[in-house]
Amino acid sequence: MAEIFPFRAYRYNAALVDPAKVLTQPYDKITPAMAEKYAAASPYNLIPIEKGKSRAEDTPSDNVYTRAAKLLEEWIRAKVIAQDASPSLYAYFQEYTVPGTNERRTRKGFIAVGRIEDYSAGVVFRHEQTLSGPKADRLELLRNTQTNTGQLFLLYSDPAARIDALLDSAARSKPEVEIRDEYDVVHKLWPVTDAQTLETIRREMADKKLVIADGHHRYETALAYRDECRVRAGRVEPNAPYEKVMMTLFNTAGKGLTILPTHRVVAHVPNFSFGGFRTALGNIFDVNSYSFNGSAERPRAYEQFRRELLRGQEQRAIGAYAGDGAFYIFVLKKEANLDVLLQGVSPAQRRLDVVLLHRLVLERGLNITQDAVKTEKNITYEREMDTAVGEVDAGRAQICFLLNPVSVETVAEMAMGGEVLPQKSTDFFPKLMSGITMYRLKD
Repeated sequence: MAEIFPFRAYRYNAALVDPAKVLTQPYDKITPAMAEKYAAASPYNLIPIEKGKSRAEDTPSDNVYTRAAKLLEEWIRAKVIAQDASPSLYAYFQEYTVPGTNERRTRKGFIAVGRIEDYSAGVVFRHEQTLSGPKADRLELLRNTQTNTGQLFLLYSDPAARIDALLDSAARSKPEVEIRDEYDVVHKLWPVTDAQTLETIRREMADKKLVIADGHHRYETALAYRDECRVRAGRVEPNAPYEKVMMTLFNTAGKGLTILPTHRVVAHVPNFSFGGFRTALGNIFDVNSYSFNGSAERPRAYEQFRRELLRGQEQRAIGAYAGDGAFYIFVLKKEANLDVLLQGVSPAQRRLDVVLLHRLVLERGLNITQDAVKTEKNITYEREMDTAVGEVDAGRAQICFLLNPVSVETVAEMAMGGEVLPQKSTDFFPKLMSGITMYRLKD
């Protein structure tokens, strides 16, 4: 089902530049402050290509996308970026500490180019909806640069870990790239050129289905560009470079996968009252409180709350904090009838805490509709629980809702079942570094 291929990646030339100073986080995770830091790190940092700045005087012939293409060509001519001599797959390991813990993990995957498949083919599956704005941006960049600089993050299932064993063997030598990023994640890369290993991995992947973990907009951009090229060619050419896209693949059975929850921070709700909010949900949720009196007692209450929220995953638990001297956990009542409460929502979707949050807690308790959620009228999103709580303490938010993460198994199961998860349901950590390998469609 899944066709993957070795390729001659373009990579930064370590003899001329320090990889740690030129690679970036994915384009959609780069804040203005991060962009400034990247630009200052090196004149060859990927930032003006991955996420350049628009100018007031931009024209159709001179804009952020045309400048990115020209700059990339200049760097290739100067051999700052050079193409590998041999077709390779690239073992890509990430060593990191799970946020909020002391647990150290290693996530093991490999980079390849893979055939672009329509969703209807039943080979590649999505779990998120996409937005037109980011796709238009990425498509214009691809049209001009004809290069994949960022990584697609895809999942496959290999319970026997046969591919992982081959990657471990390749990783016994010193990595060709090793950098530590701003999140204290160590990224390591090894080109794999052995013909037998490449063929074995290709065969092992042939019956796999792929789930997009991260990079939905970039995958659909690749689909759109492929279709444009097919129209121009007047036919389908299976071996054309635009029929493939660069992807990084990880085994769902691997021990290094981590999904973080994305917490919701709520503000600007008219006439907000926590008491009224709690009463509105009284028939659906039981409420456990973890109160504290003053700053001295707060750490104890907070830690107890965090432990109990994690234990409540099977009970369908949602945390809340409104700055009133207590943390709260809303636990779905055993007698709650989700068939009635969530009419029109699929059985698979009803299993998600984030669906309970949006459809019951926000809509019924705060009158925040699905349309308001889409426009982010009242909601912002935070990865760190401490940050979400801090927004309430600082008076910038009225209440925050704190979630447990969804499991990798649930994401894969729902995606292959045709289900699309609600907005900001998953946050795979860590992210994949842009520029660590590049795929040139011109070649």
